[in-house]
Amino acid sequence: MITYILLLLILLCIIQFAYTRNLKKQAVEWLEDLKEIRSNPQQKIFTKKSGIFADITFELNSILKENRKQLLLLEKSDIANKQILTNLSHDVRTPLASLIGYLEALDNNSADDTREYIQISYKKALALKSLIDVLFEWCKISSNEQQYQMDYYDINELTREFIIDWLPLLEKKKISFHVNIPDNEWLVLIDKAAYKRIINNLIQNAIYHGECSNIAIHIEKNEDKIITAVFNNGYTIPEDKLPYIFDRLYKCDISRSDTGTGLGLSITKELIAAMKGTISVESAAETGTTFTIIFS
Repeated sequence: MITYILLLLILLCIIQFAYTRNLKKQAVEWLEDLKEIRSNPQQKIFTKKSGIFADITFELNSILKENRKQLLLLEKSDIANKQILTNLSHDVRTPLASLIGYLEALDNNSADDTREYIQISYKKALALKSLIDVLFEWCKISSNEQQYQMDYYDINELTREFIIDWLPLLEKKKISFHVNIPDNEWLVLIDKAAYKRIINNLIQNAIYHGECSNIAIHIEKNEDKIITAVFNNGYTIPEDKLPYIFDRLYKCDISRSDTGTGLGLSITKELIAAMKGTISVESAAETGTTFTIIFS
């Protein structure tokens, strides 16, 4: 009996030794794979065997895959932010140089028409402020520092309130403006300042980049969805450009002029997404361009 017990213990020891040796071998192989990953971050860890190391390998590969995605997003974001700064610095130089020139003329009393030079300087200063505001706004949004004051607002009344400010400019530029907004009270959970920025961006985009002669805003309700459509009859956005129109810094030759920052529509989409809404665009020569916003 004792002999059988001893033999059994010896057998168990042999099995334990073999198992431990196998684990050690796997650990050594795993360590070599980890060292390889350090020199080549795209490398995966492979294992032909099952067991605890296979489970660990699977989980680690999942973590590495997610980290690679995050690194790629960070790299793209870094490239985009650098491009934003490059574009804005280029856009700032021209009005800044012009502004300095007019101010120097005023300071040296060499201005032909002092009042005209002051008015031009004021416009250049406003252009600079607009560029800086866009940059600050985008930085806050991209860094998730934008604060939203969400509340229920009557979207019909709010939209009417915001478009009133544009009427003098539209009249000056001889752009016809049509509004189809119901008198009903339709409450939507939104941030008032963000929604104003959205409406302003779409109207401004139509005026300055679409070069349209007609703008229309229509609001309707479909079950639990509030649909706001902003139409303009300006330049048609080519079909192959439509998927990229909301991308950061994207400027197609027709829909966005070289004077823009390429951030307006991107900011618009980010603001709408933050308020749980969606935006889409359709454009055709026969029907014009329509941006459609949907809130639930």
